[in-house]
Amino acid sequence: MSKKKDSLTNISELGEFGLIDRLTKNFKNRNKNTIMGIGDDAAVIDNLNSYTIITKDIFSEGVHFDITYSPLKHLGYKVVTANLSDIYAMNGNPTHIFAGIGVSNRYSLEALEEIYKGIELACEKYDIDLGGGDTVASKSGLFISITAIGTANPDQIVYRNGAKEHDLICVSGNLGGAYAGLLILEREKQTYKANPDMQPNLNDYSYVLERQLKPEAGKNIINLLKDLKIKPSAMIDISDGIASEIMHICKNSGCSAVIYEEKIPIEKMTSNVAHEFNIDPTTFALNGGEDYELLFTVNQADYEKIKTLEEISIIGHITHKSESKKLITVSGNVVELRAQGWDAFKK
Repeated sequence: MSKKKDSLTNISELGEFGLIDRLTKNFKNRNKNTIMGIGDDAAVIDNLNSYTIITKDIFSEGVHFDITYSPLKHLGYKVVTANLSDIYAMNGNPTHIFAGIGVSNRYSLEALEEIYKGIELACEKYDIDLGGGDTVASKSGLFISITAIGTANPDQIVYRNGAKEHDLICVSGNLGGAYAGLLILEREKQTYKANPDMQPNLNDYSYVLERQLKPEAGKNIINLLKDLKIKPSAMIDISDGIASEIMHICKNSGCSAVIYEEKIPIEKMTSNVAHEFNIDPTTFALNGGEDYELLFTVNQADYEKIKTLEEISIIGHITHKSESKKLITVSGNVVELRAQGWDAFKK
C-alpha cells in the first residue's frame, strides 16, 4: 500500500541543509583514502603525498540566477568562482574544473559561447584547467553544473571542525555587497516590467552590481595567510551570510560564538543601498549571501600578525558550547544569532 499523500514531508519543511542531512545521514565512507566525505565545503581524498579536494555546485535558471539581468559571460565566470571558493575554504589550491550544461532550444550557439567565454576568463585568472564536462538538452531553461578539483598538503588542509574556545573569528573583504546588488537588479527588473521603455538606473551602483554578478574567490586571502604562516583552525566560504556560516562552524566544532556588529566590514555603497530599502546594513552581512569571502578562525597567538591587515577583519571570538551564539550590537544589546540566509528549498 502506498503512503498517503498527506503524510509525505514537503521539502520546504527541511530547508537545504536539513534536506542534505536527511538524505545523507546513512552514508558511510568505505574507502580508506576518503579523508572527508559529506559535511564540509568540499570532499578530501588522500593521494599518498597530497590530498585531492573535490566540490560540486548546480546553478538553476530562475533559482540561482535570473537571465533577465545576468550577462551570460558574467554568469560563466560566477559559476566557476563560486566553486573555487569552496576549494579555497579548505585552504587548498584549485587545479581543474568540469562543466556540465543543460540548455533549452531558446538558447543559441552564441549564447553558449558567451557562457564559455566567462568560464575561460575564470580559468585564466585562477590558473586552472577545464578538464571536460557534458552538454545536454533541457526542456526548461538553463542548468550549469561545475565540479572543481584542487590539492592541498595534508598538514595544511582546514576543515569546519577545528575552531577552539577563545579563537578569533575573522572575515575577508567586506560583506553584504552581493545582496545589495541583487536588490538593485530586482528593483530595476520590476520597473522595466511595468514600463519596457525605461532605461535601468544602474550608474551609481557599479560596486554592488559587480559583487553580485561577478564575484571573486579567496585566492589572495589564502596566499596572504600562507605568507604570514597562519593556518586557520576552521574555515568556510560565505555563500549564505555570516550568520549561517558561523552556525556551520559552531555545529561542526562543537562550540558557540560572539560577534560584534561594529566590527563587521560593510562597504559604504552597500550601506547606502540598505538605507534606500529601509534595511539595516548589518542584515545584509548576516543573511545576504553570495559574497564568497572567507570566514575563518585563528588562534589568539596570531593576533599581532593580522590586526592591521586591510584585507581581514576580526569580528568576534569562539566561546564554549554551553553559551549561546550572540551578536553584540553597536548599542551594546545582546541578540541571539540566527541563520536566516537564502535557502533554495524554503518557502
